[in-house]
Amino acid sequence: MSEYRERFRAVRHAFGTFRQRIRKRQAQFGEVRRGVGRHIYRQTARVAGEERISSWSSAYQQYRHQFRDFVHRYIDPDSWYYPFLKNGVKGTLIGALLLGIYVFILNYNFLYLTGAMPTVEELRNPKLNQASEIYSQDGIMIGKFYAENRTPIKFENIPKPLIDALIATEDVRFYDHGGIDPRAIGRAVVSLGREGGGSTITQQFAKNLFKTRRKSNTGLLSRIPFVRKIVYKSKEWLMALKIERNFSKQEIITYYFNTVDFGSNAFGLKTAARTFFNKEPDSLNIQEGAVLVGLQKATTNYNPLRNPKRSRERRNVVIGQMAKYNYLTRAQADSLSALPLVTDYTPENPFSGPASYLKTVVQDYVEKWGVESEQGYDLYTSGLRIYTTIDSRMQRYAEQATSEKMKKLQQTFDNHWRGRNPWTDENGEELPGFIDSVARRTPRYKALSKRFKDMYPDSIMYYMKNVKYKMRVFTWANKRGYDSTEMTPYDSIAYYKHFLQSGMVAMDPHTGYIRAWVGGLDYDYFKYDHVKQGRRQPGSTFKPFVYTAAIDDSLMNLSPCDRIQDRPFRKEYRENGEDKVWEPRNSTGYYSYSNMTLRRAMARSVNSITAKLTDDVGPERVAEYAHRMGIKSRLDAVPSIGLGSSDVSLYELVGAYCTFINDGEAIEPLIVQRIEDRDGNVIETFSPKKRRAISEETAFLMRYMLQGGLQEPGGTSQGLWSYDLFKNRNEMGAKTGTTSNNSDGWFVGLSNNLVVGAWVGGDDRSIHFRSTDLGEGAKTALPLVGSFLEKVYADPKFKNLQGPFPKPTVPINKEYLNCGYSGDEETTEESDSTSVESDSTLVPVAPAPDQTTPPDTTGTE
Repeated sequence: MSEYRERFRAVRHAFGTFRQRIRKRQAQFGEVRRGVGRHIYRQTARVAGEERISSWSSAYQQYRHQFRDFVHRYIDPDSWYYPFLKNGVKGTLIGALLLGIYVFILNYNFLYLTGAMPTVEELRNPKLNQASEIYSQDGIMIGKFYAENRTPIKFENIPKPLIDALIATEDVRFYDHGGIDPRAIGRAVVSLGREGGGSTITQQFAKNLFKTRRKSNTGLLSRIPFVRKIVYKSKEWLMALKIERNFSKQEIITYYFNTVDFGSNAFGLKTAARTFFNKEPDSLNIQEGAVLVGLQKATTNYNPLRNPKRSRERRNVVIGQMAKYNYLTRAQADSLSALPLVTDYTPENPFSGPASYLKTVVQDYVEKWGVESEQGYDLYTSGLRIYTTIDSRMQRYAEQATSEKMKKLQQTFDNHWRGRNPWTDENGEELPGFIDSVARRTPRYKALSKRFKDMYPDSIMYYMKNVKYKMRVFTWANKRGYDSTEMTPYDSIAYYKHFLQSGMVAMDPHTGYIRAWVGGLDYDYFKYDHVKQGRRQPGSTFKPFVYTAAIDDSLMNLSPCDRIQDRPFRKEYRENGEDKVWEPRNSTGYYSYSNMTLRRAMARSVNSITAKLTDDVGPERVAEYAHRMGIKSRLDAVPSIGLGSSDVSLYELVGAYCTFINDGEAIEPLIVQRIEDRDGNVIETFSPKKRRAISEETAFLMRYMLQGGLQEPGGTSQGLWSYDLFKNRNEMGAKTGTTSNNSDGWFVGLSNNLVVGAWVGGDDRSIHFRSTDLGEGAKTALPLVGSFLEKVYADPKFKNLQGPFPKPTVPINKEYLNCGYSGDEETTEESDSTSVESDSTLVPVAPAPDQTTPPDTTGTE
């Protein structure tokens, strides 16, 4: 007993000592306070004057005594409770003052202590980060660009059971409080969060919309762990009160469902419903809505794809809450809880869907436009509606034609190279170290080099050649278009280098509208765009620019009936201080020595005649005409320019060919037709730019010349007759092209309302067919265009695209009909009638600038 008594005395002594220390500290603080008060008094007296300050002090003391006397009339100062009451009132007033100062600091981010708060205008008119949508000309949405994948919806499109589930689970007194729920806060504090948090729906909306917890919205106090939580909550409380004053409960519910993050890159209810269930929000049933509401507790832990068991359990908790608060009967809740979890995962990404390669071009175009606009529109957050010139039906036909024809062509290519690798030099020998050189350009190799180069250089090759990784690879072998396998990075590179690549683009020559754009086989596996990004030698598809210059140039002033002899051509010239000789040969390997009309020479793609014409016109003049008509790439004015020795893109080649159909006016290809804001108001419309490039007479004569590819004996484009393209008196012109070693196959087809071009080749020039019979443009690129046009013309909606070329609107003074024949030409025609002459240039050309090597598309990452 004495032991406990001693302990009690020790505790009492310690408490007494503690009280004495407190009183001592209070006395010291009182001295400090009085000292500070005297200092403030003296400094104020210097400014305002001793007499004025003295009078103010006397008045203050007088009012203080009067207030004390007033209080003492009703409260006995000697009563036992007076000190408690006095200290309580004083504490309340001091607390209110401190609270006001704290709110001031929060509201105005005083001294950058708490981070920025939204302005009154931002609260009244909140701007959601909204995805920009891309539409085809016929109104079909073909893609999105976003920082947060969000498409807002209206309150009437939100199903009532979903609202009930949210309120029952997240904020059961939502309609009764003003933004803050004291009962919920008290419950959260007492249970330490085990029985739920204290946030209301309004607070969650404020947090989602204004990103209160991002680093950009935090201040100096947020660096202190415990204080950070208080600041976050305080700002959300303050914003919740302001939001409740500015919005109705319906508006708050709508904004909540439009801002909330459901995980899997789905922001907002509409995107979440489409991502997880492939439905519109108003089609969601009760259990599906419960799954989405359940995600708000933890988007990863309760994700129905990653954790279906937990997601189902959380869904049933939400359904149970709905039954608890009488939104459902217990029988309904039990029935719904017994149902299995069913999802239809339909993820979105900016490049999913049709026209994937075009979207990269639209992305670059609109980003640049947004920077230059006065309002500073952002492609990823401004919710723009971008209407392209693409026709969704033509795009579908183009993609189908590419898949069908390239699948067959790849089978031919694989059989052609069976047992050998297709990367070879000019002598047909496999290039040593080819895969090594490609591998060094890949991101994986560069990352490994950065990691191991200094200490363990051999590890780079080990990880590239020996370590296998799980991956999906592109294949033509199944309908899915991919195989799941394990490969080393080297094996993956070699696998992908066996594929032939392609590009195709269709354009309206009168408006400049791009109607279809296929930049490759599959954007998921081959990111390089072979329509605009890729540049290769165009071969004989460049020859029309030579003939255009010869006909249009007043110094030459030739006509389609003028004749040039097919004979060897030799050109001596000097380049970079070195004497050189250029002697091109025909693809047939011989010369007919016949006098051919220009129309027949271009139709048969005779290299010797084109080389002679280029020399007569002048390489500089040929380059000038090509640039005039729309070629923007650098063209080297060398003797071989007429045979397509300078790299160009398919995009600019097709655009330049439109000049022939557009009566001699060059027209800029147009991809974006108009841009609207998120409310549907037109911000800007875009019109094609036109300029006179050649005369109308020359344009008409070149159309007639291009028809020769199908009509003249031995024309290289006659393969187009095998497609059903010539109903309704439809007329077409065309030109094929094949470069040295069959590295590139080209084809451009022209009708009065559509110009279509295609390219086929390997990722590298060293990957090609060994035989011109297999690798020429008439066998590789022509089938893509023919199949595409066949599908388009078979569609009744495009019947108006067919028809003859229009008659000339200006006098045609040059002879082009009834050219007559020479005896030697007739003999040559007979001997060539059994074999269609191919159109490969197959010539040693003067050096052209190095091509831009396309990035590796092996997909090993």
